[in-house]
Amino acid sequence: MRVEQTKLDGVLLITPKRFEDTRGFFSESWNKQVMADAGLDIDWVQDNHSMSAQAGTVRGLHFQAPPHAQDKLVRCGRGALFDVAVDVRRGSPTYGKWVGYELSFENGRQLLIPAGFLHGFATLLPNTEIIYKCSDYYAPECEGAIRFDSMDINWKLGGLDPLLSEKDSGAQAFSEFDSPFVWEGSS
Repeated sequence: MRVEQTKLDGVLLITPKRFEDTRGFFSESWNKQVMADAGLDIDWVQDNHSMSAQAGTVRGLHFQAPPHAQDKLVRCGRGALFDVAVDVRRGSPTYGKWVGYELSFENGRQLLIPAGFLHGFATLLPNTEIIYKCSDYYAPECEGAIRFDSMDINWKLGGLDPLLSEKDSGAQAFSEFDSPFVWEGSS
């Protein structure tokens, strides 16, 4: 398993090895010991799976505030998506900066997004499935959203009109956001 640090401290691009033969492939998407050896000791408590029927579906930018903030490990089960993490830890030298990566069934990459980051994605193909682990349970009283187009993020939509939920289309702008997260130094 290859673990790469991105330009945002704590956000990791993880590429599991694939063992392929004429039948297909096998891949270990998470191994607690391998991740502990890489300095990650996360107890996952919930797995989520969603499917977006149309290319151009945008979900996010979402967060879950303390005391139920979540780390997420995101991968694509089918299709392709552009996955984005935005640093919203007050005092962080990269506050407001973002990274984005294509995650697809074909490339098998995963993005680890720690608590203190917004998360969102845009589907690049129809019937795209996203599968992700969370380090805390869903707590609706702690959830929040920032409007996806209120920051200078290139969502890789290729001219497609974004398809948004009612919640996401009515989300607050980043400029109005009072982050509940505080940077605690280097991870």
